[in-house]
Amino acid sequence: METLLAARSFNRRVLFKGALAAGTIAATGPWIVKDAFSSSGELSLLNWDDELPNPVIPNFEKKTGIKVKTTPFSQNEEQINKLQATGGEGFDLCEPTRDRAPQFKELDLLAPFDTSKLNLNNLLPSMLEASTSVWTWDGKLYHVPHCWGSEAISWRTDLAPGLTYDKLSYGTLWAPEFKGKMQGRPHSLLLGIGLWWDKTGKLPSNRMLDAFKDEETMKKIYDPILAFAVENKAQVKQFWDSADNTKSGFMENGCVIGQTWDGPALSLKKQGKPVTYMAPQEGAITWVDGWAMTKAAKNIPQIYEWLNYVHSPEVSALIADGSGYNPVVKGADAFLSEVAKKNFAEAYPGNALDNLWSRPPEPSWYAELRTQYAEKFKAA
Repeated sequence: METLLAARSFNRRVLFKGALAAGTIAATGPWIVKDAFSSSGELSLLNWDDELPNPVIPNFEKKTGIKVKTTPFSQNEEQINKLQATGGEGFDLCEPTRDRAPQFKELDLLAPFDTSKLNLNNLLPSMLEASTSVWTWDGKLYHVPHCWGSEAISWRTDLAPGLTYDKLSYGTLWAPEFKGKMQGRPHSLLLGIGLWWDKTGKLPSNRMLDAFKDEETMKKIYDPILAFAVENKAQVKQFWDSADNTKSGFMENGCVIGQTWDGPALSLKKQGKPVTYMAPQEGAITWVDGWAMTKAAKNIPQIYEWLNYVHSPEVSALIADGSGYNPVVKGADAFLSEVAKKNFAEAYPGNALDNLWSRPPEPSWYAELRTQYAEKFKAA
């Protein structure tokens, strides 16, 4: 699938190639837009709660005079609910994850971008392709990338010493020594079990891609996975639903290991906490978050000024450094801290970058069924 091909290119080697290729691009004024009269005004963002770290917004406000209002969310479902409830009113930009393209197309609440006003050449080709490949309809583009990251295994290094890449698995989460000490999201834990069982041959599923074929096939795959998860639910200390309670799970709530996003764990690691993050043998689950414009958007010039600001190498690196996720812009690596580079290398050792698992675009029927399985696991 093209999504898997794209995922294989989401790696630091590509980013470094981009850094070399972007030498001339980085020198241009990253905040120049054709409608440059937007030197003031407002901008309203519906955004992931941990993907705009300080001082990204204050710097933008200082440089442009544009006042930014943010409405944070912590799950795509929460974002979709807010957009449905308001018809998109009150938001200029929202921030969907790449794989939600079919659902957002059905919502019919988005407006296409005028690509002539965007600095798309600044973007890493693999990141731009991640958007254009599934967010283009009616010949128009509805999504541009913001950052990318993954979901894999995090753990307390002081409480779970000795975990190494060659043996790390989504199955590690279910080891007896971690009973009552594990955290994760219900639907993600189910996916992790499926990837684990596929690799061991217990439940072949073409790396869980068969579950996206049709409802009957999905049920055949997910029914035994759910049964195992319910039977072993005592393994779970908490279900996380945001970056903040992922962090508190490790630092305050007694979690020793978890299936989590990279950002929260690497943010703790950067602060010197005894937490680390690593891709397992089955592959880290990758995602790309990006910006989409609502039909109800009121501040159009300000939108393009914002997008060309975040698509500059310096700001893309600032976003990555502060969030623990990864940049999408050519040349951003030159501005990343040495700590961020080191954490990335340790998160994806060996062949991990060649083994990434990218979430395919999710049809609505899949999203609905997945939610049903997740709720059954959670409520068991």
